[in-house]
Amino acid sequence: MFSIFDISGSAMAAQGQRMNVTASNLANADSVAGPDGEAYRAKHLIFEARQQPGSEIGGVRVRGLVEDSAPLRQEYRPEHPLADEAGYVSLPNVEPVNEMVDMIAASRSYQANVEVLNTSKQLMLKTLTLGEN
Repeated sequence: MFSIFDISGSAMAAQGQRMNVTASNLANADSVAGPDGEAYRAKHLIFEARQQPGSEIGGVRVRGLVEDSAPLRQEYRPEHPLADEAGYVSLPNVEPVNEMVDMIAASRSYQANVEVLNTSKQLMLKTLTLGEN
């Protein structure tokens, strides 16, 4: 009966991580080099179904974090110290518009799960008050 709280809670945790990764991508969208001297590569989470022990009902969890394989952006800046021989600087492969869409989707999913929790809580409280009569 209480598995709905576990399921929605797992979804909220996963979407919270998704928002954190998206925020990291946006924060690094214009960085030329990271601590390793290389341009930042966008990251994305991989979700998988989580199964409750002894049940077909589950939730979701983060399976892993992967780097986007899209090519880095190349910008002509011959005066930049990190420019290659041709004068191009490698910039992150982060697409801010796509990241904002992902952030909105994660936020909406998080909000939907909050509503599921609130509705479930109200239904359980109503069930308890009906049992008192």
